[in-house]
Amino acid sequence: MEIHVIRHTAVDNPENRCYGFAEMPLRKDFTEDFKTLEIDRDYDVIISSPSQRCRLLADFFKFDYQTDERLREMNFGNWEMKKWTDIPEDEINPWYQDFVSVKTSGGESLLEMQTRVLSFWQELIQKKDINKVLLITHAGVIRLILQTVLQFPLENMFSIQIDYGRKVIIQVNEGVFSVKKVNV
Repeated sequence: MEIHVIRHTAVDNPENRCYGFAEMPLRKDFTEDFKTLEIDRDYDVIISSPSQRCRLLADFFKFDYQTDERLREMNFGNWEMKKWTDIPEDEINPWYQDFVSVKTSGGESLLEMQTRVLSFWQELIQKKDINKVLLITHAGVIRLILQTVLQFPLENMFSIQIDYGRKVIIQVNEGVFSVKKVNV
């Protein structure tokens, strides 16, 4: 099975707001960004995060797709849509010190997000009747998938650059994974 995982295109976030589950709009000329994407047309299955910033891409290409809640970005809870600088230090500092296991205020921890994403991933890679898949999702989800495939420490996941509107291609063959391309 060949799995293409694409991050949505650039968002309009000039005030550097915290967003994950929140609906953050794409930049104003997002259709121009879509025109630069290299998207195959021969997918057996296309699954998108339910976030509008992902569904717009699927709609633009007129894909027949389904959505899955497990492909959403991290739930930042009470921090959603706040400027990062406006999040109280007594809330954000513990998270900065241990972003893996500390829950965001009213949201989820990275470990909880990992459980959600890996539930989806394990289900997907068990399917035998699919040759080529497209997932339209977010940087955090893509990093968690790569962390699972490459088995590096979860604390290092932000060391991987995941560009807007670019794909990661992973080959799965009899339980063996191969990361073919990143940011193409």
